[in-house]
Amino acid sequence: MAEAQNIPVGSTTAGSIAVAAESTVVSRMSAPPSFDVTDFPVPHGREEEWRFTPLERLRGLHDGTAVATGEGVKVAVEAPEGVTVETVGRDDARIGRAGTPVDRVAAQAYSAFEQASVVTVAKDTVLTEPIRIAVHGEGGTAFGHQVIELGAFAEAVVVIDHTGDAVLAANVDYLLGDGAKLTVVSVQDWDDKAVHVSQHNALIGRDASFKSVVVTFGGDVVRLHPRVEYTGPGGEAELFGLYFTDAGQHQEHRLLVTHNTPHCKSNVVYKGALQGDNAHAVWIGDVLIEAKAEGTDTYEMNRNLVLTDGSRVDSVPNLEIETGEIVGAGHASATGRFDDEQLFYLMARGIPEQDARRLVVRGFFAELVQQIGVTDIEERLLAKIEEELEASVG
Repeated sequence: MAEAQNIPVGSTTAGSIAVAAESTVVSRMSAPPSFDVTDFPVPHGREEEWRFTPLERLRGLHDGTAVATGEGVKVAVEAPEGVTVETVGRDDARIGRAGTPVDRVAAQAYSAFEQASVVTVAKDTVLTEPIRIAVHGEGGTAFGHQVIELGAFAEAVVVIDHTGDAVLAANVDYLLGDGAKLTVVSVQDWDDKAVHVSQHNALIGRDASFKSVVVTFGGDVVRLHPRVEYTGPGGEAELFGLYFTDAGQHQEHRLLVTHNTPHCKSNVVYKGALQGDNAHAVWIGDVLIEAKAEGTDTYEMNRNLVLTDGSRVDSVPNLEIETGEIVGAGHASATGRFDDEQLFYLMARGIPEQDARRLVVRGFFAELVQQIGVTDIEERLLAKIEEELEASVG
């Protein structure tokens, strides 16, 4: 059911599978969520959910000292015909319906935002062009909230592109009606000093399909928390991630898939490459199968490729099961250095060393880049990988 692999010195990994005898699982995955920031104590770094995060680099997002400034971020939405784009107040019923904040930063973001952007795709609408949401940092601090809602049997692709310099705490909600199909590509291509902490909540309707592709390159600290729940049987979630962690960067992805409905599926695949001193990547993959979620089929996997000395990976898959009536459940995690045998194989066939290294890394990421499905974004990300590799092998 679970796979364990050797981890080299300088990297850590841990995993667990727990079968619960009672309906309530007492674990860090079941910490009570709340919209009220005062329900969460200020973290000190000793807490399980914060022990990997460099709190001193969050610019006050975790302790309430961060204050929004007018030049924080600018948000622009390009949407094809058939899409409604609104700016709404805090009292809109759609805000917060997909999920509740589960840590202090997410609760602070919810308490502090003034207006939210809501993008709606009407029932039965099938879009042939992606919706593009550009979030550009202007050098300040911002708290944001974004809602993307698909009506029943609607289909859409959404690209959320983060660039520039900012300190941003945000919540993003995805609401999928019955039979809807949504692909979201979230790109974190921040400048070097940016800080981005965000909770992503997906609420998946009956027989609906949700695919998330998270791509993280830039920023000083990026901490993302994707979460998935289901409202009816037949729902499917695919969560893919690609990250390239450079010297001094901290990139953290914490996922939770809650199977709370019978006969739903989930598949999680995240891959990362690291290079340079003090490059730190964290991946936490949690799956909870509740007692009522019979017929669940789930799997999660994390792979990390360490390109240079001085980098660190913490990879922790967790699986909690409250029922034995499931189709399948498992997890896997592996971290390793660059494969010299692959390099030798390519060089023995006349390929120069630098080109061989690029081929191996591009092959490592290829299956995830192909999941994006938006040509210009795929080309941009491949170019970004090449740019990062130039620093590694140049």
